[in-house]
Amino acid sequence: MRPKRTVSLAFGFVLAASVLVPTAQAAPNGSSASLARTSDNKIQSAAAAEAYWTPERMANAIPAQAPATVKAASAPRPQGRPGSIDGAAPSVKVQTEQAQGIGIMLNESQTVGKVFFTNPANGLNYVCSGATVNSGKKRLVSTAGHCVHGGAGGQWMQNWVFVPRYRNGARPFGTWSAYQLTARTAWTNSSSSDEDMGMVIMSGLIVNSVGGNGLRWNWGYSVAVTILGYPAGAPFTGELQYFCQGTTWNGHGQQVRAWCNMTGGSSGGPWLQEYNDQNGLGYINSVVSHRHSDASQMDGPYFDNDIKSLYDFAESLSP
Repeated sequence: MRPKRTVSLAFGFVLAASVLVPTAQAAPNGSSASLARTSDNKIQSAAAAEAYWTPERMANAIPAQAPATVKAASAPRPQGRPGSIDGAAPSVKVQTEQAQGIGIMLNESQTVGKVFFTNPANGLNYVCSGATVNSGKKRLVSTAGHCVHGGAGGQWMQNWVFVPRYRNGARPFGTWSAYQLTARTAWTNSSSSDEDMGMVIMSGLIVNSVGGNGLRWNWGYSVAVTILGYPAGAPFTGELQYFCQGTTWNGHGQQVRAWCNMTGGSSGGPWLQEYNDQNGLGYINSVVSHRHSDASQMDGPYFDNDIKSLYDFAESLSP
């Protein structure tokens, strides 16, 4: 794996495969983030993006595979001081629905939703997952890098919308369009799975409505998490929120691994520390990225100082 070094951004999105089942974190390098953005620095209008996603298009959108990732070298040890940003409670009244999983019952989160987008490279519609994250401007959604850009040789995606707590076609908290998408340059230029992380600036104040999760970085490779997402590849349908729970470990490179068999469509779903299913909030500590040969395991990028720089970058661009 190449070392983590840069940040990039734009407005679009692509999805990858991932994995869900009850589950059994690379270190900062001190480098500054470099930024890149689309030429016009604007995404299509919110109305156009939201109008594009008819129920038929949503039903027919497909889970996509992540592009080939750069092979990881040996993982560096965690460094840096642990950091944390607190979440924000929702302003709407939240009626609970139960997420699907194994062994226990768990309420779905209204901060977690299904993502829909179009890949301009082939004109096809895809799905992913994401989660709101609290910030001063109340507009951010966390997802995977490959859910905003195709990686090396790829493009920024279009028609990017987020539907909080989507369920069987229902949109209980509406459809929210993206204002701008951001990702790490190591993802957009090199498809580095160490850097498969994205932050999306939404057109509206989404955190004020559904609440926003906290964010953590430099908390080590072994942490207890609840993973939430919308797997759409068989045997899942993409119509319900699923979960896995367990303790992570360093799979390879600057990545965390967990026992979870969710499939494509769960990409970008949050790995939450201290998830509280009564208010739908936790601390995002990674996101669903990809899996290797074992269908019962999934990998996510280790959240170190790079996620904080991406978060700060996206917040600085928020209107």
